[in-house]
Amino acid sequence: MTIAQGFRLAKRAGFDCVELNIAEEGYLTLETDADAADRLRYMAENISLEVRSLCTGLLWRYPLTSNDPAIVERGKEIVRRSLQIADWMGVDTVLVVPGIVTEDVPYDVAYERALEALKELAVTAEELGVRIGVENVWNKFLLSPLEMRDFIDAVGSSFVGAYFDAGNVVVNGYPEQWVRILGKRIFKVHVKDFRTSVGNVHGFTNLLEGDLNWRALKNALSEIGYDDVVTAEISAYETLPDVVVRHTGERMRRVFRGAG
Repeated sequence: MTIAQGFRLAKRAGFDCVELNIAEEGYLTLETDADAADRLRYMAENISLEVRSLCTGLLWRYPLTSNDPAIVERGKEIVRRSLQIADWMGVDTVLVVPGIVTEDVPYDVAYERALEALKELAVTAEELGVRIGVENVWNKFLLSPLEMRDFIDAVGSSFVGAYFDAGNVVVNGYPEQWVRILGKRIFKVHVKDFRTSVGNVHGFTNLLEGDLNWRALKNALSEIGYDDVVTAEISAYETLPDVVVRHTGERMRRVFRGAG
């Protein structure tokens, strides 16, 4: 469907806001200019829907921790462009995958490269007034809340914090513990569910269908005074894919608002 249809679908499902994805092709790309960004924002605002964050999968292809300096520079360029587009759209946070540990990129090397890159990119974030949210993803990197906390603190910028994905830590941890340890460093929150009995990427599932302790997560977010958005990041159903949006809206209201 078109982005306009997607906006209307989200609105009908009761969502207040959406997160848009920057890709190499589609409705939002690195070539999107100020006018096009403004049109997207107006399209959402026209139906009382907010765009509160941007994400991109391009940093998996162009990781900030690559052994190839050209790939690293491309990754930085992607982040800078994403920050600029966010500024044009009035969006306050951009999700950033900080890097990837591989057989060829050892953990300690990835840490230093990611830290160096984020310190550099923080300058652009501060200039534009758009925050960088470092996401905890399945990249074999920043595997504990203590390490994520210390990494963010080492960057040393109030414009670099955590984009916390609760579902991503269920495989080997407890989301509520991450929330309490990261505290005010959390800029945004992603949710999905996970079945620990599966234990691999196929274990990700829809809200309330896995082993995430939703009550504990909600309580922890309340304890740290988190008052920003919670964004669902899930896959569509194979049949009637649009139905998942309505189901997700209903479940999120039950979890986070206590409504039917």
